[in-house]
Amino acid sequence: MMQTTAWGGPAASGAIPSDDLGIAAVSPLEAVAAALGVINIVLLIRRSIWNYAFGLAMVILYAPVFFEQRLYSDALLQLFFVAVQLYGWWAWRRSAGRMGDILVERLDWRGRMLWTLVGALAWLAWSSGMRHFTDAVNPYWDGAVAAMSVTAQALQAKRLIETWPLWVAVDLVAIPLYWSRDLKVTTLLYVLFLLMSLWGWRAWLRAERATT
Repeated sequence: MMQTTAWGGPAASGAIPSDDLGIAAVSPLEAVAAALGVINIVLLIRRSIWNYAFGLAMVILYAPVFFEQRLYSDALLQLFFVAVQLYGWWAWRRSAGRMGDILVERLDWRGRMLWTLVGALAWLAWSSGMRHFTDAVNPYWDGAVAAMSVTAQALQAKRLIETWPLWVAVDLVAIPLYWSRDLKVTTLLYVLFLLMSLWGWRAWLRAERATT
């Protein structure tokens, strides 16, 4: 879900040159997608329906970035996200309160168990297919990011607060994966996503308490 800028200033003694970090070689597509991701998450935390406009643009740009790195689960995930972003935009418009606020809800324990079971089965089935029928890199690792992201995005469209702890889990799994594939800006983006997901979780908890 975000973007970071290259750090300026003189290098400290023993520091790794920026070229070795891959920052100078970042594709413009990846950089723009990451920037859109930052805007997307800020608007999501604020419960602004316009998060979906920036999210839609981000996932469209990220599809070819992940495909080039043979992260096929992530590449296909972006195409799925196009549909989910459009659905979420529609659902949020319908569910806005009388003052235009997006109301926060939560699952009961049965709902959490069901979503967890469905997500786990989807991860195993999808990752197994990627392993046997493609040359995907780290199919189970990549598949975990994909399965959790699909689940988190669906929960987000339903305005369920459980979306945030799941996004935290996505970020923690995705950070080392993207670093291993030399997607340095995207790795830094997901570090920022992690911090913003914790912020969003707290903000939605406050919004939930304010309406109860």
